[in-house]
Amino acid sequence: MRFKIIYRFYDVFLKKINFGIVKKIFFLTSISYFCFYFFNNFGQVSFGLDFKKDANNIFFSFLFCILSIFLNALAWKNIVIWFGKNNIKNNLISFYILTNILKYVPGGIWHFVERFNFIKDISTFELAFYSTLIEPYFMLCASFFLASIGIVFSPFYFLLLIPLIFLNRNLIYFILRSLESLKGQTIKALIRTNSKNKIEEKLIINSFFPSKSFLIEIGFVLSKFIGFIICFNIFNLDNEPKFFYLFVIFCLSWSIGLIVPTAPGGVGVFEASFLFLIGKSIPQNVIFVSLIYFRLISTSADLLLSLPFLLRKLLKRI
Repeated sequence: MRFKIIYRFYDVFLKKINFGIVKKIFFLTSISYFCFYFFNNFGQVSFGLDFKKDANNIFFSFLFCILSIFLNALAWKNIVIWFGKNNIKNNLISFYILTNILKYVPGGIWHFVERFNFIKDISTFELAFYSTLIEPYFMLCASFFLASIGIVFSPFYFLLLIPLIFLNRNLIYFILRSLESLKGQTIKALIRTNSKNKIEEKLIINSFFPSKSFLIEIGFVLSKFIGFIICFNIFNLDNEPKFFYLFVIFCLSWSIGLIVPTAPGGVGVFEASFLFLIGKSIPQNVIFVSLIYFRLISTSADLLLSLPFLLRKLLKRI
């Protein structure tokens, strides 16, 4: 009965929303806000960096960004296992890492396409499609779960635990159907029209709750945050750090960047959301520069690990 009510709400209201236009408007608004802040505070923003003094901090931030990529890849592998693929001979972790850079390609779906094709070649269409599609939801649940500790600031943060409720065997198929609507571009690239059988008949989920994958995703978000906070400490010279508050804002901003696939890799959306949510509790020029350097470091980590994949693609075109 509860499931029917939820599905009815989805069918009556959510299906009428053009999420593609909403996402594009949100992306353009975020970029505009970010650019407006930069030019409006141009005199206060300084990108000066003492590389001799801060080389260790930059290196450790880079290492934690590298670690986050490996943890994310390990979580994806365990998601595939959770969906019933127990005998994995191919190295899913390596392939995930190699294709991670494709999230920065306009459209924000091409890393999903590559991973879908890879799983489809070694298993079934259903396993490839659903395991690839639901992986961002795992990340979103982990980030929301961590951000929910902000309940000490406001009871509102308790609502962030709601997505976690749906991450179980009984409701997972409803979530997948919802994601198909939200990720319209992904569906157009991947879905086939002659698939009418029930999902339950095609996939055998190993356990009620994907605890292992979820815990690894939590480690992924924590690693990302540590990489950011190291950058923040480089420029936060005169202010008392508010790590707890920054952590909540980071998780929320990263989640917003994740659910707006129009933004390649969340670029612009994550940064604009962070600046907007942090307000004036911390000098925004410090936050701004920290975000820029964190973006450069995290993107460099993706580029370094994905270099073999990019070279192979380039050589095929020559």
